[in-house]
Amino acid sequence: MKGFLKTAGIVLAMVAAAPAVAQPLYAGLYKQKYGYAPSCNACHRDGGGSPLGAFGKQFKEAGESLAAFDKIANLDSDGDGVKNAEEAEAKSNPADAQSTPAKKGQWLDVSSLIPKEVQALFPAVREYLPRDAVLTQSDIDRAKAMGVDLNRKDDNTIYIPLAEQRPAGSALIYPAQYKGKVFYLLLATDRQLNITQVKPLNTRLVPEAANAKVYESFKGIALDKLPAGNGSDLDAAISNATRKAGTLVFVRLKGA
Repeated sequence: MKGFLKTAGIVLAMVAAAPAVAQPLYAGLYKQKYGYAPSCNACHRDGGGSPLGAFGKQFKEAGESLAAFDKIANLDSDGDGVKNAEEAEAKSNPADAQSTPAKKGQWLDVSSLIPKEVQALFPAVREYLPRDAVLTQSDIDRAKAMGVDLNRKDDNTIYIPLAEQRPAGSALIYPAQYKGKVFYLLLATDRQLNITQVKPLNTRLVPEAANAKVYESFKGIALDKLPAGNGSDLDAAISNATRKAGTLVFVRLKGA
């Protein structure tokens, strides 16, 4: 807990001193290309970790690199009549038809970055600290020592609700995979980093994941104590994805 509070305090200071902190890998490439940090909503439908939108899919298909931005520069991902590159250069959202160079909207404001599903988990909270979980080699090594393999492609966004300027918990949207199909889950913790809830977020490709009973078994477990799933069934897939997500949150928020 001490490490969690210390980390959050450091990040709060960083936010006060500068408009952005470190980004996940692909958001970092966006910043390198266009000179500013984008919202996760540029690539994801509902914030970091959620399913990709049209711009995110096109970026992925183009190779997920700096060169990929040039490949999709002349496309119009959101169908608003403005090319992707023109929108990005004007700081409007190339993934949202309601955001144009003439009317950018608030897609870059911190208040607009918190997915509604996360906000619903903390109904009394009005302030959030979205923390980009950019994995360092030290994080990866710590996770490895815990029996979990993480890499830079696991970079994500951790949502930290604040109550009186103190962390009230954490939340993460993360992918799981079953029989080659990806679905998305939402994990929430209390301020001691014990799980309060794991729930399905988007299970369109794996409908049976919407009603899996294993979700209830995670309640109350500390993030660094999550067990690995046994076997190859859906419950095991959910358990392994949740253990990986929980470990990511733990190594990023808990002081070494």
